[in-house]
Amino acid sequence: MISWGEIRKETNMRQYEDGRAFAQKKDQEDPLKDFQQRFYKQEGVIYMDGNSLGLCSKDAEKALMNALEVWKKAGIDMWEKYDYFLYQDKLGAMCAPLVNADPEEVTICMSTTMNVHQAIATFYKPTPERNKIIMDDLNFPTDRYAVYSNIRVHGYDPDECLKVVKSRDGEYIYEDDVIEAMTDDVCLVLLPSALYRSAQLIDMKKIADAAHERGIYVGFDLCHSIGAVPHDFKEIQPDFAVWCTYKYLNGGPGAIAGLYINKKHFSMEPGLAGWHGNRKDTQFNLEQYFEHAEYAGGWQTGTQPVLSMAPLEGSLEMIKEAGLENLRKKSLDITEYLMYLIDSRLSKYGFSVGNYREDSKRTGHVALVHEDAIRINAAMKARNIIPDFRFPDVIRLAPVPLYISYTEVYDMVDIIVDIMEKKEYENFANKRGCCRIND
Repeated sequence: MISWGEIRKETNMRQYEDGRAFAQKKDQEDPLKDFQQRFYKQEGVIYMDGNSLGLCSKDAEKALMNALEVWKKAGIDMWEKYDYFLYQDKLGAMCAPLVNADPEEVTICMSTTMNVHQAIATFYKPTPERNKIIMDDLNFPTDRYAVYSNIRVHGYDPDECLKVVKSRDGEYIYEDDVIEAMTDDVCLVLLPSALYRSAQLIDMKKIADAAHERGIYVGFDLCHSIGAVPHDFKEIQPDFAVWCTYKYLNGGPGAIAGLYINKKHFSMEPGLAGWHGNRKDTQFNLEQYFEHAEYAGGWQTGTQPVLSMAPLEGSLEMIKEAGLENLRKKSLDITEYLMYLIDSRLSKYGFSVGNYREDSKRTGHVALVHEDAIRINAAMKARNIIPDFRFPDVIRLAPVPLYISYTEVYDMVDIIVDIMEKKEYENFANKRGCCRIND
């Protein structure tokens, strides 16, 4: 783990103080503080799990209710009369600034897992000489499941063709190790932009440059960074990227996902074809052959689920209003404040920080490490704090800048201190999904 005393080259060495008055002062000075009122925050609950599921906002609710009203009064006319037929393109264009991409390079479709399937089916073109895909051993497993199944479709053995780069320490991905694995038999690399457990932010440009120098396609899963960290795809130039919209983008449970296709690949045939990926000018000719639209929308498949998309419109408008750079600035500050409190108040109880400290190497949550993390996580929930446990010993805490205050961060740490002093965690079983021992 990284200690507080280590020299941090890339931070601004922000200054913090203990005490609730300091947190309240930070809240008064916060230019984003008014956005909290636009979210449905439950009284007495400190919600720190926005990196799993973002909170519902009034803006998202309004967009959803508007779509419902249009459906109620317009029926099938909602598609063309109210422009919902091109809703995927509209929301894709709204997402494009989050990654600094051209509007036509981004679409909204399917789920993250299905978009991984779509991307791999498009870019994985194995030959007997070149058939390996590089992944890491720390990413969320659904990406590997999708890659496995696509390798099998091509008649290859996933255990032979999937090249897994092992972490040196079980905590972080080391870019040099990934690059070293880019041998002549590799044709594709798929990595997360940020690790779901340790919050590590990957140097995507370094990876992309190295891959392209070797003629290898490269893509990224942005689930744990999109909306929390600005990305510059004009500089990074990945071949593709996927992301969910229900975490930092607050699009709602099961919300539709994002897909980026670099414009240099618009002429490629989508791996998974569907009628919504057809050229818009010939789509309703309903021909029995596929003419794919040569922009990201060509990778759309079936009819768009408008009611699963609409909340995202309201959320994206709010993010635009707040400014992604402003969100990142507060996120870096409030997470470092949390790390300061962990070091100054929680370390004596055996807690440590399990993520990098440098601004350029971390995303929007803090990895709180403790050998009794499962039980402490359960005790926190019993005290109306909503965290998120990840094996083996990490409690993820995400003070999302749109709706979490500095005072809430301070109060949460206060409660954790009380839990440890009273040993309340001992009332809970040492297993995932645990309840009280006596329940």
